[in-house]
Amino acid sequence: MNFPKRQNFQASEKPLVIVGSKNPVKIACTESAFTETFDKGFVVNGIIAASQVSDQPKGDQETYLGAKNRVINAKSTFPEADYWVGIEGGVDEDERGMFAFAWIYIEDKSGRSGKAKTATFYLPDAIAALIQKGMELGNADDQYFDQKNSKHGGGSVGILTRGVISRQTYYSQAINLALIPFVNPELF
Repeated sequence: MNFPKRQNFQASEKPLVIVGSKNPVKIACTESAFTETFDKGFVVNGIIAASQVSDQPKGDQETYLGAKNRVINAKSTFPEADYWVGIEGGVDEDERGMFAFAWIYIEDKSGRSGKAKTATFYLPDAIAALIQKGMELGNADDQYFDQKNSKHGGGSVGILTRGVISRQTYYSQAINLALIPFVNPELF
C-alpha cells in the first residue's frame, strides 16, 4: 500500500509549536509526535495557558474544552507560532468504575484544527475515592503511591503499567492522531 508523502518544510525552516503547559512531559511528547509525524524538527516551547476548567476535569465535554481553551489562550499570548497544542487530562465514571483519559486539541496559523482522545484506563478504587473527595488525579497518585510530582513524570499510566506505557508515549500517539488533518489537508 502506498501512503501519501509526509509534508516536509524547507530545510532552513523550523516551525514553532507552542504547548499550553509548562509540564515537561507535555512538551516532550509534543516535540516527539510532531517530529515523527512531519519527519522534520520543530522548536517546541511550553507556556502557561489557562484551561478555564476544573483542576480535575470530569467528562469528555469539560476535558475537551480544557484542551481547546489552552490553545485559545496560548494563541492569544503567543500569536506568532505556527501551531498551538492543548493537552488536558480528565476522568469520568461508568458502571465499571472511574477511568482516565486526555484530550488533545491542535490549531495551526491558518485556523485548521485537529483533535484526538487518548485511550482510557480504569483507576484503582482507592484513587477514584480520593478524586471523588476533590483531589486532582496527579495529587491522588502522589499521595497513594508515595510519589512526588508524578504528573511531571510517568503519571498514572506510568505508575499503573509499571512503566510499560509512559505518560509521554500515551500522549504522543493521540497527538499523532490529532495531526491527521495537517498531514492530509486536502481531506479536511
